[in-house]
Amino acid sequence: MNIQINSKLPNTGTTIFSIMSALANKHQAINLSQGFPNYDSGDQLFELVTKHMREGKNQYAPMPGHLKLREQIAQKYHHLYGEQYDPTSDIVVTAGATQAIFTAITAFIRANDEAIIIEPAYDCYRPAIELNDGVAVPYELEAPHYEIDWDRFKRLINFRTKLIIVNTPQNPSTNVFTDADWDQLAKLTHNTDIIILSDEVYEHIVFDGVKHASILRHPDLKHRSIATYSFGKTFHNTGWKLGYCMGPPALMKEFKKVHQFNVFSVNTPMQYALADFIEDKSTYENLSSFYQAKRDRFTQALEGSRFKMIPSGGTYFQLADYSEISGLKDTEFAKQLTIEHGVAAIPVSVFYSSGRQDKVIRFCFAKTDDLLDKATERLLKI
Repeated sequence: MNIQINSKLPNTGTTIFSIMSALANKHQAINLSQGFPNYDSGDQLFELVTKHMREGKNQYAPMPGHLKLREQIAQKYHHLYGEQYDPTSDIVVTAGATQAIFTAITAFIRANDEAIIIEPAYDCYRPAIELNDGVAVPYELEAPHYEIDWDRFKRLINFRTKLIIVNTPQNPSTNVFTDADWDQLAKLTHNTDIIILSDEVYEHIVFDGVKHASILRHPDLKHRSIATYSFGKTFHNTGWKLGYCMGPPALMKEFKKVHQFNVFSVNTPMQYALADFIEDKSTYENLSSFYQAKRDRFTQALEGSRFKMIPSGGTYFQLADYSEISGLKDTEFAKQLTIEHGVAAIPVSVFYSSGRQDKVIRFCFAKTDDLLDKATERLLKI
C-alpha cells in the first residue's frame, strides 16, 4: 500500500549541485561546479580540535554557543567594522550559515508573509520561505552587470512584505553591496516593520581593494537586521558546518527561540578550537588577497578563450558568458561541458525562479593552482 503524501515542496528535486558533482565524478571531469575548496584548513586548526576533544570538550555546548567563541566573534566584528555586539545576547553559533538562514526565516515568516529575494539567489532561501507558508517574491538581476534598480525594487514592497534577503558578496552574481546600496534599502524600509536578513558568508572574499560593507554597521538598518556568517567558507572546511548569526537583542531573542528547538547547539570541540584559532587576526585578514590571486590566475589564463569573463567582485566564483560558443540552454551546455570537455560548472538559470536564460555559467576557483591550470587548459580548447 502506497502512502499518500501531500509534499510541502512538490516542485523540489535533487539540487543542481548534486547533479553536476555526480556527473563530474561519472565522467572524471574537473569539478568547478559545487562551491567547496579542494584544500584543507591546515594543521594548526586540526591540532586545536584534537586537543579539545582529548580534553573532554565533547558534550553539549551552551545553546547560543561556546562563550569564548562568541566573545572572539564580537572582538573580530569590532576589529573589522568598528561596531559593538554583545556576545551574551547578540550572537548565536549555528550549524553552518544555511541553518542560520532557515532559523531566521522560520522565526519571522508567518503564513502569507512575503519575503523578497534577489535573484540569481542561493537555492536555500525560497524553500525555507515556502516551508513556513510564506511567499517568495523574486527581484531579478540582469546579466552582465547584476545591479539593482532601486526604483524597480521598491515596487515589490507592500504591506505584506515582512522580510528582505540580501546576499553580499552575492552568490552567484559575485556583486558586492556598497554603502550606497544600503542607504537605498534604508530609505525603502524606513518606518516599516520589515526585517533584513543579510547573508554575508563571503565577507572575507572581496576583491580589488573594496571593503566588505556589512549591514550591521549601517546606522539605520542595523536595528532591524540580522546577518549570517560561515566559518566553513572562511577556513576551507565547509563539511564542518559551523557558522553564526548576529543581530540586535530583540531579533536574536526570537532567533534563539527557534534555534533551541532546531539544533539546540552545535559541534563543541570545533567551537573551542575556532575560539582559539581566530584570536590570531591573520587567520582571516589575508583571505581576499589569497582568493584574488586565484581569480586572476583563472581569468587571465582564459583571456584567449571563447568565454567572456564577467568581472568577479567577491566570493570564490567566476561567471562566464558562453554565448559565442553555443546556443544551448545553460543547463544543457553545462552537461556538455562536463561530458565532452571534462570541466563541470553550474548553470546560472537554476538560481532564478523563472529559469532566466542569459547563457552564463558559474565556475568555482577555490581550487589548487594545478587543478585550475588543468581546467583552463581544457577550456581553452573549446
